Amino acid sequence: MGSRKRVVIIGGGFGGLYAAKALSRADVDVLLLDKTNHHTFQPLLYQVATAGLNPADIATPIRHILRNQDNCTVLMAEVARIDVGEKRLYFAPGYDGDVEVVPYDYLIVATGATHSYFGKAHYARLAPGLKTVDEALLIRQRIFMAYEAAEREPDEQERKALLTFVVVGAGPTGVEMAGALAEIAKKTLVHEFRRIDPSAARILLLEGGPRILATYPEKLSAKAQKSLEGLGVDVRTNTRVTEMDDDGVLIGEERIPTKTIVWAAGVAASAVAKSLGAPLDKAGRVEVTKELSIPGHDEVYVIGDLAAFEHDGQPVPGVAPAAVQSGRHAVKNILASIRGEPRTPFHYVDKGSLATIGRARAVADLHFAKLSGFPAWIAWLLIHILLLIGFKNRFLVLVQWAWAYFFFDRGSRLIHGMVTPKKAEAPALPSSRRPAELAMTSPAGREEASVSAPRN
Repeated sequence: MGSRKRVVIIGGGFGGLYAAKALSRADVDVLLLDKTNHHTFQPLLYQVATAGLNPADIATPIRHILRNQDNCTVLMAEVARIDVGEKRLYFAPGYDGDVEVVPYDYLIVATGATHSYFGKAHYARLAPGLKTVDEALLIRQRIFMAYEAAEREPDEQERKALLTFVVVGAGPTGVEMAGALAEIAKKTLVHEFRRIDPSAARILLLEGGPRILATYPEKLSAKAQKSLEGLGVDVRTNTRVTEMDDDGVLIGEERIPTKTIVWAAGVAASAVAKSLGAPLDKAGRVEVTKELSIPGHDEVYVIGDLAAFEHDGQPVPGVAPAAVQSGRHAVKNILASIRGEPRTPFHYVDKGSLATIGRARAVADLHFAKLSGFPAWIAWLLIHILLLIGFKNRFLVLVQWAWAYFFFDRGSRLIHGMVTPKKAEAPALPSSRRPAELAMTSPAGREEASVSAPRN
């Protein structure tokens, strides 16, 4: 390996992407790995799922974002496991079945979170969550196929089931999904069918806790619930789904016939975290030190949704600003280590929380102000526009939102292809194959020696 240190970043979300950008002027070689080729603006995935936006409006190729960063190489690859003792990581088998091994000097793990179904794995097929573009497109298919099927269904009870939409979990994602589903039924589709009345669709939002938006002040939670109910959403708190199947959900003794269920009830850390050998919390997140590294390995950092880190006695939330801040701080500590300087603790700056409920309806806890209604919706809109990557996406999203605001139109309602949810767990490393060596070429064109494959 050359004299320059190699920093490997796993994950092209907010944490990984901003960590890579923070290394743009550093005298290091950066390798960013992601199992997709794009960065996704996850807070707006529900807009893709409800046909307000197209995937390309909120997703940008990672290579394009980092095209001018000469010290950064981007590879589309899925990491199967990490060997912190040998300072190397293993890719999942490629197209040819080979397993590649990548050495590192410093590692930033930013693989984010996936869905938690609380031990009921069969829920994943029945109730997709909302973490990826594929999942958003799958949910979009199910929503609009339900209306199409209802238009052809002669049986009244079957039509009612098709026009019943259940959202499980009333955090920001669940609240935003439920509000968007209500707007689709009451505004977008109301004049487009002849045999059914879309406005008669039933939208249920189920929350296991005592109130929706539990991390928000109680006053804002109450206003959000009132707004949802004003849109016709049936909001039920202290309500837990006990079972579900292809024909509905069970809440205690009550059965709700439905064909469309959206899961927004829980998150779990990605499977690759287990291979780090570090302590994990109940959700599978890595318990990091105050510098964001794992205990006993100052060269390995875990950031974003994957890190279990407390701020003022409370867990740091899994939101974009937290991922960005932790990514930048991990880089700061890596560069300090390279220079032989002491590392510094991470301090999260909480800038507040926002959730939209529908057209001109939102709640915002900005600490210095608690907003609801139209002012909160404007704040939500502006902040999300600014956080999008690239001027083109910002412009297109702003134009489409303006059009939807004035005309109640959701233009991205095409039903095409067959989208299936991805498996939650990373594939295991095959024991029968000898890992192949991966020779890395730096931006300057020099080939670095790869680490030899481990002996049997």
